[in-house]
Amino acid sequence: MRTRHMNSLAGITVVTATALSLAAVPTAASGHRDHVVHPGESIQGAVNAAQPGDTIVIRPGTYRESVLITTPGLTLRGTGGRTVITPAAVKTAKPAKAAKGPAAAKGPRAANACAAGGNGICVVGTKGHTVDDVRIRSLTVSGFGESGVWSSWTDGLSVRRVTASKNGTWGIAQERSTRGDFRRNTATANGDAGIFVANSVTEEGGATDTGGTLVVDNSVTGNRIGVTARRVRNLVIDGNTLTGNCSGVFVVGDESKPAAGAMTISGNRILKNNKFCPATPRLSAIQGSGIVLTGSESTIVRSNVVRDNVGSTPLSGGILLFKSFVGALNTDNSINRNLVRGNKPADLANRDTAGKGNTFVSNTCGTSVPAGMCAE
Repeated sequence: MRTRHMNSLAGITVVTATALSLAAVPTAASGHRDHVVHPGESIQGAVNAAQPGDTIVIRPGTYRESVLITTPGLTLRGTGGRTVITPAAVKTAKPAKAAKGPAAAKGPRAANACAAGGNGICVVGTKGHTVDDVRIRSLTVSGFGESGVWSSWTDGLSVRRVTASKNGTWGIAQERSTRGDFRRNTATANGDAGIFVANSVTEEGGATDTGGTLVVDNSVTGNRIGVTARRVRNLVIDGNTLTGNCSGVFVVGDESKPAAGAMTISGNRILKNNKFCPATPRLSAIQGSGIVLTGSESTIVRSNVVRDNVGSTPLSGGILLFKSFVGALNTDNSINRNLVRGNKPADLANRDTAGKGNTFVSNTCGTSVPAGMCAE
């Protein structure tokens, strides 16, 4: 779980588009428009020209740019794997400087702030002015140094049928945001988490309420961690398929208040997450981890299929409770009705014996530490 400094995206305003060959087509009575972008044209130019409620339609092709969205209500829509957003060619120009406030970033440089942060698509508001109800649909974002899709200070962001692959840190990431909806996406071979939900990546502090963020029906493979929920509360991780990562689902809490948790992890298929990831300054080596709770409270882990996650690290096994690396305990978590088989060194493991109120009930498994937690 690496902390990233995303300050270059804070408080940004976008310049007006100029002289681009983009077709803007009014839709029905709503007055909203479709802005159609063809290969060789600028997605950012269309975003700059759009008004709340407009749709940016991206035709099949490869687009070498980063896209910054600060206008609420926009839809960015591609054609699945045929619409690819990838980094621009390296230029010798100086990178954009970090913005100091809402009016600090002006002129052409503002449009490059997402690229300066190493990200593909950015949806960015401010503490006092969130960017609401943006939708990203059916496109591929690949090869960026940081995140494929990055969001901060948003409400109601919806990302669906997006493929985020081979990005340096996160595939799809959200911080300081509420009511996100991440559904039917594919996140593969990203450097850290395929899908990442956090309170903040630049500050320490207690867990924040995500307002019911949903991580649902995604396919997440070959990342360091499949889904990370870091210092957040009130979200659902349901129906995802997570395989070939070092760890499937990782809930991270710390000693700050409120604690992480109050979430539901249910109905996921978590299979053979046996990739080896070496230790970092913040975390020990990971291999063969299905679901890991550290420093979590009141989390429900229910009706998951967790199979064949095998490793020999302290975090290896099917479903584990592990004391937070900064000393926070797991409390009042419920692990029930899961099918947990073929995981090593154990299907269920409570390695946080100082934690209070944690229950393991009606789980179908073969081995547990301590013994006796599997249903007969």
